[in-house]
Amino acid sequence: MKQSRKTKKNHSAGAWLGAVIFLSVLTTGCASNRLHQGARELTGNLPEEKVVTADIMDSSYEPINPRKELTEFSLELMQENLSKDNCLISPLSIVSALGMTANGAEGDTRMEMEQMMGTDAAVLNDYLKAYTDAMPDNEKHKVNIANSIWFRDSGSLTINQDFLKTSRNYYHASIFEAPFDTGTKDDINNWVRRETNGMIQKLMEEAPPRDAVMYLVNALSFDGEWQKIYEKDQIHQGKFRGENGELQPAKFMYSTEAAYLETAYGTGFMKPYGDSTYAFAAILPNEGVEMDELLEKVKEDGLTDLLGQFRNKTVYARIPGFTVEYSVVLNQSLMESGMKDAFDSRNADFSSMAHWDNGNIYISKVIHKTRIDVDEKGTKAGAVTAVEMTEGSAIRTEEPKEVFLDRPFFYMIIDTRQNFPLFMGCLMQME
Repeated sequence: MKQSRKTKKNHSAGAWLGAVIFLSVLTTGCASNRLHQGARELTGNLPEEKVVTADIMDSSYEPINPRKELTEFSLELMQENLSKDNCLISPLSIVSALGMTANGAEGDTRMEMEQMMGTDAAVLNDYLKAYTDAMPDNEKHKVNIANSIWFRDSGSLTINQDFLKTSRNYYHASIFEAPFDTGTKDDINNWVRRETNGMIQKLMEEAPPRDAVMYLVNALSFDGEWQKIYEKDQIHQGKFRGENGELQPAKFMYSTEAAYLETAYGTGFMKPYGDSTYAFAAILPNEGVEMDELLEKVKEDGLTDLLGQFRNKTVYARIPGFTVEYSVVLNQSLMESGMKDAFDSRNADFSSMAHWDNGNIYISKVIHKTRIDVDEKGTKAGAVTAVEMTEGSAIRTEEPKEVFLDRPFFYMIIDTRQNFPLFMGCLMQME
């Protein structure tokens, strides 16, 4: 039974965004050598219970709304993975997978994860369920988010039923028991491909290692059509100056926008999709300002506040059409952000998740894969994250602004109701 919370659209609407985050849980012991025939879906054995969540759109919720903390955490990950190459992450995908994982942690392991994300697991559960259940959806923008848990079919592994219930009730997670062989690799890859609308074709290259006992996976896809699709006379060939100074051919799309963004280190704009509940937001560093300087300033000023304080001003904008595929192992970034014990085979405490007779359970790998396609019709994106456990009118009386994205820039796909980024990236060069 598929547990996607949003339906998908056919591929004719424009470009794509997709992401996957994958957490692998391993142990220090040896895996069972029993033979199995294939994965079994157990989702139907754990029907979702009705959970009452907060109204995250109500002003009274703002004092405990974790979106600012989650956005700041995401910016830190972006900074830690910034290089001269393109970078693309999905904050929504990452915090969904980590939030699901945190429900199985105890003691210092849980405390470090909560401190890193700036919120406790219970508040995060409530926020993410309310957020994903209320995601706006129409023919101009489609969002699909799905979670799954895959655990080894072994008599040595005991899964905590309360952990599975929380994962079902708050994350709508599908549950699978599998032999963790080559067939399991194919099953997980097929699930990822389906839930990202084909944006992420493959998550796992090899069969699970002998000591892997569980995988927690989040998949996210976004398909948004521009509110105003570019006409042929708005598209021209030009040059993009890459991070290395090289001039690279690019197809640029010209438009006039009405939401202007400005910081001390850069200027930008927001361009809406569909009915304006989602938008493409971009910030171009001022000449002479490095990308890491811009991101630090954006973090200091507060990205959520910056997005919420855009100015109604005419912006002459130029966007390059581009495609980025990105893959990163987040272990080091997460440890540098304070999540240390979860990766330590001796100190990790995931006793609320499961028990393995042959050793302690810890996270061995956090893999994040993303892809974005931007063209004249819109944006499509996909992300997968896995934990492997071992609008207003323009005021035209002012001088119009120009923001031409013809050199490295910072960009996001945001939900304009919460100003929370589904995706964020830095385009450093044309691929």
